[in-house]
Formats: sequence, C-alpha cells, structure tokens
Amino acid sequence: MPFTRGKKPALAAGSKIPKLNATTSENQEEGPQVKRSSSPPHGAPKKRTAFIDITNAVGQCLSECRPNSDGSFRTAHKVQISLPGRKKEAGKKQVKKTSAPSVSAKNHANLTKSLSVSSDGSPNEKEKTDSEEGNEEVQKAVAAPVEELVAAAPPAAREVPAHLQKQPIPEEFDIDSENSEDCYMCPEYAKEIFDYLKQREEKFVLCNYMPQQPSLNPEMRAILIDWLVEVQENFELYHETLYLAVKMADHYLSKTPVHRELLQLVGSTAMLIASKFEERSPPCVDDFLYICDDAYKREEIISMEASILQALSFDINIPIPYRFLRRYAKCVNAGMDTLTLARYYCEMSLMEMELVSERGSLLASACLLMALVTKDLGGWRPILQFHSGYQTSDLAPVVRKLYEMLLAPPDDKLRAVRSKYSHKVFFEVASLPLVNVDILDKALSQ
Repeated sequence: MPFTRGKKPALAAGSKIPKLNATTSENQEEGPQVKRSSSPPHGAPKKRTAFIDITNAVGQCLSECRPNSDGSFRTAHKVQISLPGRKKEAGKKQVKKTSAPSVSAKNHANLTKSLSVSSDGSPNEKEKTDSEEGNEEVQKAVAAPVEELVAAAPPAAREVPAHLQKQPIPEEFDIDSENSEDCYMCPEYAKEIFDYLKQREEKFVLCNYMPQQPSLNPEMRAILIDWLVEVQENFELYHETLYLAVKMADHYLSKTPVHRELLQLVGSTAMLIASKFEERSPPCVDDFLYICDDAYKREEIISMEASILQALSFDINIPIPYRFLRRYAKCVNAGMDTLTLARYYCEMSLMEMELVSERGSLLASACLLMALVTKDLGGWRPILQFHSGYQTSDLAPVVRKLYEMLLAPPDDKLRAVRSKYSHKVFFEVASLPLVNVDILDKALSQ
C-alpha cells in the first residue's frame, strides 16, 4: 500500500507573547501619585508587608506584653512598624510619645528583683513580680511542644523490613557505581528501574492479531512501519519515539478492527502520541497532516488520538526493547559500532509479524547476542545473565528467527531501515555480512 512520503515541513513562526498592560502593573503608575487609604475595604484581608525584618518588632512586642493576675497577657501599647520606601504624608502631625518607662528600664528592674535571694539561699517568692510569673508561663508553653516532639521521635536504630532491604550487587556485576556522581543516570536505582520495566512487560504481551483484522495483512503492517521509520528520520525524532509508536499501533490493532484505508491514520496518530510522550518539542498535528499529504482531516486525527488512548486505557508507558538494549550493551562496555549493529537488528525486527509477541527485554538480548557474535566479541556473559535474567538457551529461538529474517532477500518496498543504517553516521552496519551459521550455533550451544 503506497504512502506519500513528504519532507519535513518548515516550522511556522510562533505567535508573539502579548505585552502586559501598563495600567495593570503593580510596580508602575502613570500620572500624579494618588493618596491611598490606609485601611482596606470592608471584608478584605489586610495586606502583609514583604522585605521587612520583623524579628525586632516581634521581640519588642513580646517584651512589652505584661500579664494580668490570672496569667493572661495584655499589650502595653501598639507597636508601630514603619514601612521602608514610603514617605510620610505632608501635614500629618506626629503623635506624642507617652511617658511610660522604657523597655530596658523595666527589664533592669525585673532583673534586680529576681536576683534578690533570701537568707537561706533560695529566691524570695514574695518578691517575684507579675512579669516573672508571666515569663515562666511563656517558657513552659514553649518547652511543652518540644518535649512532645522528643517523646514522639522514633528510636534511633530501627531495622528495615526484609522486603524493603536493597539486595546487594556483586562487585563484578556492578555497572552503576562509576556513575555515582551523575544524578541523571540514577545509579542508586538503575537496576531496580529495569527490573520493574521487565516485570511490567507482562502487562503488554501481544499475540498475532492479524486473523482478527479482515482488511489487513502482515505486508501492510510492514509497509506502515517502514514509512514510520522515514517519518522518524525526517522529523529527527528519538528512536524511543519510533519504538513506542509501533507498540501503541500494535496494541490498538490487537483490540480494534481497522480498515486498510485508515491504517496510515493509525500509524501517524500513534507517532503523534509517542512524540508527546518522549520528545521535548513534539511535532504538531499539522505536521502529521502534511506528511499524510492531507489524506485525513484534523478532526480525524484528533478523534483517532482519543480512540487509541481509550483502547490502551491511557497507559502508554510501554517497555520498549530499545531501552533494554542500551542497558545490556553497557554491561559489556560495547562500542558504538557494536551497539549500532544491535540497533539495526532490533529495528529490522519491528517489521516482522512473528516477533510481535516477543518481550522487549528478550528481543533486545537476542539482538545484542547476534551483534557480539558477529563482531567476534564472545557470547552471553555471566554479567549479562545477571542483569537481563536470560540464559543463552532462552535467547536461542529468538536469535534464529532474527537470523532467518536477515538471511531473506531484501524487499524493494521495505528499504527505509537498510538505507538508514547504510549511512556513515551508523557505521554502515547494514552492509556487514551475516555471521556464519556454524559460528552462531556454537555460540548458542554454550
């Protein structure tokens, strides 16, 4: 089924951000200064002043609070806080200060009284002032919450439950300690993350759904994926976006019968959703309408987007083989050329209907094993068994399927992946000869 292959459209210039209206700015005023009322409107909350040190004001307020006979407090006088940067209004009369004794004089008198001691060396209780009693009440009120926090504090040493304890990684299998200073690599949780992704794969196991699609066949699906590879190249998208789009399209097709005329709409919409999930700057809807040569309308692609998300229950965080491949290649310190060769095998497998049912971690392991054998870098090592959870016997059936797929004569209709990996940027791995079958069988029998 031929699809129109369009070039990447030029991005339209973004709309300008409207400027804020000068009249609505809180920091700018035009015209003469207007006298503002010092009291807020009825029912409005009082404004709080920022950029002011209220520590001294609070201390002064506490020191000038004198307790009553029953222990309650009454304020001596209001504390005036002058706001910086505001001019005093002209003609406003200064309020005379009262002749009340200063705070320092009061504190000095209280201190003198508290130091008076009876003949037996104990403080004279009769000479305790009301201020001292109030200070004791304040100290008790402050100390009570602290004592409660200390009493409620957990014991210093508490054992971690066995199921929450982190399993130690043998030193010879530790591949994350070298990235201990790189927080983006998550070295403390890297293995746990991939173990979780491996467990999550069981939720997204597929089967051969083509018998449920009366209007489609495996060749049509292969042509669609070959076209998606071109879309990924033209838009310069991440490889994770391509793999996720293929996974979402397969899951949607496994649940919903689709007519062949709408197959390209399913693929382009899946790529749109994957771009929103993976990319920093995903292409817009108009870009995908352009690459489809306006075969569909904007409303159709938006409606298909909702249909795919509902069919997948909005759970699109599907584990893809590309992530596992990069992780396992790190275990053996594979070079970029070896990793690219494994990526070539993995991307070719996307078009094979027989490999749709394989789990991503298993498919990635099989592609890496084939690349290692082709490059004569050994077989499946113990460190790969530890991190992947697969042995050579688990990989052998998938490796043989990959070998048969690559051994088949190339289809002229499916040239996107081969031409892509024939470029120098990808080390021209598509032109490398296949490994001898006897060498491959020997590596699989170990």
